Formats: sequence, C-alpha cells, structure tokens
Amino acid sequence: MYQARLSNRTYARNGMTLIEVLLVVTILLVIASAVVPRLVNRQEKANVDTTKISLKGLEQALKLYAIDHDGRYPSGGQGIDALIVCPDSKQADLWQGPYLEDLPRDAWRREFQYVYPASKSTKPFDLSSSGPDGVHGNEDDVANWDSSDV
Repeated sequence: MYQARLSNRTYARNGMTLIEVLLVVTILLVIASAVVPRLVNRQEKANVDTTKISLKGLEQALKLYAIDHDGRYPSGGQGIDALIVCPDSKQADLWQGPYLEDLPRDAWRREFQYVYPASKSTKPFDLSSSGPDGVHGNEDDVANWDSSDV
C-alpha cells in the first residue's frame, strides 16, 4: 500500500500543472511578439533591396541597347520588351539582342514600369516598381530617380 501511494506522488510530479503550461505559453508569446515584427521588417527591406538590384540590371541592359542603337533608348511604345525581341524590321540591323533572357520582375512579382523620355529621373528614362502595395505613384515606389542606393 505504501508503494502505491509513492508511485502516485511520483506520477503527479512528472506532469505539468495548468498554470505552468500557461506560463510557458505566455513566455513564448512575449518572445514571438518581440521577434516577429523584426523579421517582417527585414523581409520588407530585403524585397526593396532585391528590387533595386533588378532595376540596376535592367538599366544596364537598356544602356547596352542604347549603345547598339546610336544612343537611342526604346520608345515608350516599344517599352522594355525591346530588350527581348527586336522592336521592328527597320532596327533589325542595329539590334544585337536579346539583351536579357527574360524581363525581370520586382520582388513582389510585378512588372517594372518604363517611361521614355524621362519625366522624373535625371537619366533618359524612368524605371520604377510599384513597391509593396502595388500602387504606382506613392511613397513606397522603388525607382531609378530615388536617391537612396542599395
């Protein structure tokens, strides 16, 4: 009989009480609430940096195009598709492309916007991404006229 009591006590001590479980869950939630926002901010910054790098690569391809076309960039109507496919038969002798294998997309998997001639950039063309919210023309856009570099 004495051993039965002892084993019951031992069994009770091996388990966790409800208060202990709630305390552990609370501690984990406090830690998660401190860590998760930092990870989200890092991901957003990484997406912006990735988009800036893609913009730089696209700018380089456009410069190569201009070198082959006597300093002229693709027109606004041709767009950056001119980097992949020869825009028209009149330029076939100048076109040395494709200048890219595929047209890059921003980190949010959306197409870049190309405007020629430029209206916002000091470069000959405007090149931009709509940023995280997907809306062109607001403060979260990533563009070649933005002064902050990667």
